[in-house]
Amino acid sequence: MSSENLQTKWGQFIPLVTVFFFWGFIAASNDILIPVFKKAFDLSQGQSQLVSVAFYIAYTVGSLLYMLISYLTKEDIVNRIGYKNGLSLGLTISACGTLLFYPAANTGSFPLMLSGLFIVGLGFSLQQVVANPLAIALGPISTGSHRLILAGGVNNFGTTIGPLIVSFAIFGSSAVTNTDVSIESVKIPYLILGAAFIVVAVLLKFSSLPDRPVTDVVVEDITMTGKSKSVLEYPQLVLGMLAIFLYVGVEVSTASNLPAYLEKNLGFVTKDVAPYVSLYWASLMIGRWTGAVGAFTDNLSTQKILKFIAPYLAFGVFLGVNAIAKHDLAPFYIYAVIILVLILADIISKGNPARMLLLFSALGILATLIGMSTEGMVSVYAFTSVGLFCSTLWPCIFTLAISGLGKNTNQGSNMLIMMICGGGIVSWIQGAIADETSIHFSYIVGVFCFAYLAFYAWRVSGILRKQGITFDKKIGAGH
Repeated sequence: MSSENLQTKWGQFIPLVTVFFFWGFIAASNDILIPVFKKAFDLSQGQSQLVSVAFYIAYTVGSLLYMLISYLTKEDIVNRIGYKNGLSLGLTISACGTLLFYPAANTGSFPLMLSGLFIVGLGFSLQQVVANPLAIALGPISTGSHRLILAGGVNNFGTTIGPLIVSFAIFGSSAVTNTDVSIESVKIPYLILGAAFIVVAVLLKFSSLPDRPVTDVVVEDITMTGKSKSVLEYPQLVLGMLAIFLYVGVEVSTASNLPAYLEKNLGFVTKDVAPYVSLYWASLMIGRWTGAVGAFTDNLSTQKILKFIAPYLAFGVFLGVNAIAKHDLAPFYIYAVIILVLILADIISKGNPARMLLLFSALGILATLIGMSTEGMVSVYAFTSVGLFCSTLWPCIFTLAISGLGKNTNQGSNMLIMMICGGGIVSWIQGAIADETSIHFSYIVGVFCFAYLAFYAWRVSGILRKQGITFDKKIGAGH
């Protein structure tokens, strides 16, 4: 490996994470749109989840289009146009989607709203194909998963403030007692967001990010000895595709059904659910900031200190933005104790992605079962803590799934992005189960999702070991 790739390239990494912020902002804002659309268009819980379906199914459609165009042109799209052009094109497509919110709001059209979200997700699909492996590539492979976790932390800063900003745009200040739903009020913030997409697209075009793919560097240390002809012949990828599907599914469905649970079971009004949706997504930020400390230092003592500082710094960000939004912070202070469970689990995992995936999936099962078996605020804290245990699963799965793919890394990344549709499909399944039973019981869907993730963590360890791929060296050097 060249000496210039022995440390994280911060000058390139920092502008890259801008797109991660946008993904989080939109994804979490959808959780506010769901109850708003449900009231405005008189939808059932299952029908309201079409917001998630439209947004996340776009990732699959985008990935299929990526594969088709690559096949017809006989060259991988990213290899042809380069990383910067890929990111800029993806942002431009997403900007076009935000433009549909204006006529959709003026005409009160639910299908047109869904179409706008679909096009936004379509652009995100291309961005994801480029940005995830690139985040791993901008430095040594030993800290690749840490950089992806750090990028996820920026993503979850977007998820933390997204629900608050969109809720304010629709309902105004939390002090306002008016709970009338105004569909027209969503168009301005999304038009502003579209303008931001264009600005960032131009800035990334002229940034110092590499213009040509560097995927060979990503796998330089861990390529497998026997190369397969097809990317689908790598079992770590095939099993990882289902893992991504179910991971995104449980992450999104837990949050997207949370407003309905708060309203039906705890008597919340729609405008008051935003802080709790924000807490759920902030939980992912808390976990990712904790897991990202390895990207900054190899010193064990410093890492131990930062693992206690980083999560509470992220929690402070959550408290700060909610204080600015004038929400009551008293219900959230107890959450500081729950964060200690996350810190302990992170220390036990020692940065090994397979071990972390297994442990955090088990904790996700436990949190979901506690939420299902309790009532009141205890159940709310349990469901929101699912975000803590989902926090590092994406980088763990992604890193494990593309390990050893060599020149097939771009294709493997695209296959994984395709499975983000799980966010919409699993959310719809949980919503449909809720219509037939109850919101409370519907969270059993999450238990099954986490169970498979635990299985994948166990299974992929043996698969990679047979291919001569191990993360033990990373544990010894970085933790």
